[in-house]
Amino acid sequence: MTDRPSPAAPPSAGSATTAIVLLATASFAAQAMVRSTDSLLPQIAADLDATVGATSMIVTLYLLAHGSVQLIIGPIGDRYGKYLCVTLAAGFAALMVVACGLATSLPALVAARLACGVATGWIIPLSLAFIGDVIPVARRQQVLGSFLSGQILGQMFGQAASGVLGDYFGWRNVFFILAALLAISTACLVFELIRNPLTREHSSSGKGGPGFVEGYWIVLSSPWARRVIFAAFVESAAMFGALTYVGAYLHSRFDVSFTLVGLFVAAFAIGGLVYSLSVRALVPRLGQIGLSRTGGFLLCGSFLLLALTPFYGLAPLATAGIGLGFYMLHNTLQMNATQMAPQARGTAVAIFSSALYLGQTAGVAVFALIYDRFTAVPAFVVAAALLLWLGLWISRHLRRRAAQGL
Repeated sequence: MTDRPSPAAPPSAGSATTAIVLLATASFAAQAMVRSTDSLLPQIAADLDATVGATSMIVTLYLLAHGSVQLIIGPIGDRYGKYLCVTLAAGFAALMVVACGLATSLPALVAARLACGVATGWIIPLSLAFIGDVIPVARRQQVLGSFLSGQILGQMFGQAASGVLGDYFGWRNVFFILAALLAISTACLVFELIRNPLTREHSSSGKGGPGFVEGYWIVLSSPWARRVIFAAFVESAAMFGALTYVGAYLHSRFDVSFTLVGLFVAAFAIGGLVYSLSVRALVPRLGQIGLSRTGGFLLCGSFLLLALTPFYGLAPLATAGIGLGFYMLHNTLQMNATQMAPQARGTAVAIFSSALYLGQTAGVAVFALIYDRFTAVPAFVVAAALLLWLGLWISRHLRRRAAQGL
C-alpha cells in the first residue's frame, strides 16, 4: 500500500539511527518500571508496615497515571518537540524513582510512584511519534519493529530481574538501579539533543504544531484514525484481558509451580523478540495486510492451543505464539498510528497509546467475570475469536486503502 510521504529531514540534519537507539534505551528503562514492583510487594509491605493489598496501590496508581497522562502529552510534543519532551520526562522520572527508593512510608511511596507513572507515560508514545517524523514510510515499520525490542527487553527485565535483585539487594536498591538506568538514558538524550539538529525540530519556537483542541480535532475527525484507535482498544482488551489469567489457569488446571508459571508466561516476550529480530524480513514478504492477517490467525490458534491442550508442556509454545502473533498485529497498528495524522503525529500516537491502556483495563475487568463464572477456557476462546476477527477486519480495511492509493 502507499501513503503520503512523511516529512523527512534534510541530509545535513543529522543521523536518525543514534537518536532512535537512545530512545529505545529510554523506552527499555520506562517499560522496566511498569511491572518492576509486582514481585517486590511482599518486601515493601513488610518494610513499610503495610498489607500487601494496600501496597498494591503502587501498581494500580502507576498504571492509571501512566495511561491517563497520554491523553494530554501529544499536543505538547507536537508543539515543543518530541525529543525534548522525552528527555525532560526521562530526567524527571529518574528523580522520582530515586524518591521511591528513599520513601519511608507507604503514602510517600505511592506519591512517588504516581509521579513516576506521569513521567514515564511520555517516553514511548512520543518516541514512536518522533520515529514517524524522521523515518520515511517505506522503512518505518521495520524500524518500529526493531524499536520494539527495547520495550520487550524492558518488560522482561522489570518482571524477572526485579525479583532477583530484590532478593539479593533489597527493594530500595531495585529502584536505585532503575533510577541509574533512567539517569544514564537522560544524559545520553541530552548529549544527542545538543549534538544532533534532527532532534531539535520545533523544540525551541513553541509554534511547531497544532494546539490541544486542534490536534484532537485533526485526529478524531479522520475515519481511518478512529478505526485504528478502535482496533488498538479491542486488541489490548482481548489480548491482555485473556493473558492476565494464563498463570492462574496453568496453576489451577495442571498444578504447575509458580516458578514454571513465570517461565511459561515469559515465553510471550520471547515470541515478541522473535518478531523484532525478524521484522526486516517479514515486512517485505508479508506487508501490512499479510502481517495483520497472519497475526490474527496465529493469536487465534495459540489461544485455542492454550485452552485445549491436555499437556502443560505445550504452554510455552502457545504463549510464545501469542507473543509473535500479537507483535505482528500490533506493529502494523503502530505503523498506521504514526501515519494516520502526520500534521498532529504526537497527538495521534498518544491517543492510540492511551486506547491501549484503557483497553487493557477494560479487558482485565471483563475477562475476570468470564474467568470467575466459566473458567479460563471460554475466556481464551473469546479472545481467540476476537483477535482473529480483528486481524481480518484491519487487513480488509488496509486492502481497501491500498486499492484507493491511500
